[in-house]
Amino acid sequence: MELNSKKVTVQKSASDLCSFLSDVKNFEQLMPENTNKFEVIREDAFVFALKGMPEIALEVKEIVSPNKVVLGAISDKIPFTLTGNITEVSARSSEAELLFSGEFNSMMAMMIKAPISKFIDTLSENLEKL
Repeated sequence: MELNSKKVTVQKSASDLCSFLSDVKNFEQLMPENTNKFEVIREDAFVFALKGMPEIALEVKEIVSPNKVVLGAISDKIPFTLTGNITEVSARSSEAELLFSGEFNSMMAMMIKAPISKFIDTLSENLEKL
């Protein structure tokens, strides 16, 4: 299952945005209002929980500066990645798009598609406000 957020313009250069997304503690600023828990567990990993959803732990898997940051689930129970694709627009702004990619059975995919879509849209909207 693959889901894309809308592309948003962020008032940061591509390299600044890549650095921002590479620092996991910054994701707390991007989380939706219904976040019950956010905790940095390692320098490159954090765990979060949204109301009505299980806790999810993410870690930085790959950084291709200044164009891409890939986060992946630490647990194999829900294998997925969240990729931030960054395109430089000018010296002070860039475009960002989030891509969620995971392997789920059709029943699970049907259940999580709407909440995950809303989640990545909220993350991208909050990126736009930076």
